[in-house]
Amino acid sequence: MSHSVENKGWVVTFSGIGINLALGILYTWSIFKGAIKQSIDTGGEGAFNWEFASLNDPYAVCCIVFAFAMILAGKCQDRFGPRITAFIGGILVGLGFIWISQTTDYISWVLGFGVLAGVGIGFGYSAATPPALKWFPAAKTGLIAGLVVSGFGLASVYIAPLSKYLLGIWGLQNAMLFFGIAFLIVVCGLSMLLVNPPAGYVPGEAAPGVIEKERGIRLTPTIAGWLPESISSIQAKKEIEMNNREIKPSEIMKKADFYLLWFIYFIGAGAGLMVIGSVAGMAKRSMGEFAFLVVAILAIGNAGGRIIAGIISDRIGRSNTLIIMLIFQAVLMFVAIPIMGSGATSAVFLVLLTTFIGFNYGTNLSLFPSYTKDLWGLKNFGINYGMVFTAWGVGGFVMGRLSQMLKASSGTFTSSFIAAGVMLVIGAGLTLILKASLARQGLTQKRIT
Repeated sequence: MSHSVENKGWVVTFSGIGINLALGILYTWSIFKGAIKQSIDTGGEGAFNWEFASLNDPYAVCCIVFAFAMILAGKCQDRFGPRITAFIGGILVGLGFIWISQTTDYISWVLGFGVLAGVGIGFGYSAATPPALKWFPAAKTGLIAGLVVSGFGLASVYIAPLSKYLLGIWGLQNAMLFFGIAFLIVVCGLSMLLVNPPAGYVPGEAAPGVIEKERGIRLTPTIAGWLPESISSIQAKKEIEMNNREIKPSEIMKKADFYLLWFIYFIGAGAGLMVIGSVAGMAKRSMGEFAFLVVAILAIGNAGGRIIAGIISDRIGRSNTLIIMLIFQAVLMFVAIPIMGSGATSAVFLVLLTTFIGFNYGTNLSLFPSYTKDLWGLKNFGINYGMVFTAWGVGGFVMGRLSQMLKASSGTFTSSFIAAGVMLVIGAGLTLILKASLARQGLTQKRIT
């Protein structure tokens, strides 16, 4: 790949990471929820007056709106390009946070954080990954997808301590105003750097070098640089054919593989989100005022899981990687029961547990877009992945709400961990079925199975 083209691909990739670093504020909800709960407990003029069982509602609504907005956003991305789509996302997220900064009303927070910001996050997130994938060859699909979405998971590393600081000196409302203005500027600014490669572009290797010349290999020029003739005539053509397939959502919804993939995503994402949305509260007993650090540490695991799973799946296949991660996550859920149920939970054990839970959850966010691209190409990737991504939103909404209800009724998270662990085991079994189905169809490329 020529240096100018390679650099352009990396500029797009890091711009996508930057956008996701802003939009990942969703994962810091547990800190905002803690501030709302404290306001309810304290009472007084201007305090929040919500039901305890409703504390997760703006977060749960945001998850499901974000997911379903990905369908419309994906269509917008495929038709008008990533720049316009991400710009719209920045405007909506900024307006949503500015709105909730002016009120403590429950419905306003559900609409501002849950709906308006949720739609904005969907538009920004949907525009970050597709252009980056188009600049690189299939062998790097997992790596590039993992890098771009890692920004979303890594966001809490800086947003968690920043939120804690802003809440302490300004209060919740002013902190929301700060985030609204800042993210409007950042997302809209970085959206200008998101561009698709030119028509006819073929991801390839660098210009002809010494080894090729010494071996007398005939080279063929492409927009990306130069490719050995044997590669350009076989691999490059195959790459173009795979990426430009006209497989529409109406077609993939007729495939059993889509529903298997969707339900596995529902399980993997939902199990992680039900923990992430309440992790600061769970850490409060062991770490007191430093509980926000667990959110940041979980974010590091979350981002690391996205990158590492992407790299591993490029080598051993998406299905094999996913099975390993789902089983590992199930084990962690069952291990969490005695750790979180202990009256004196060790901060070290808590940090390790949340890091690994975040790591395994993060793998979903790089594996499923890679699956989508491998199975159905890049031509309609935006809307196709939007359809798949609804599983993330439904999983977050259903299991996030279930977790809060179980906690409100029992006073512990034990039932939530048991439910999540059992479902994760089921998810691993369904992944085995999906792998067998793909093999029967002849989709045995190493990167998929």
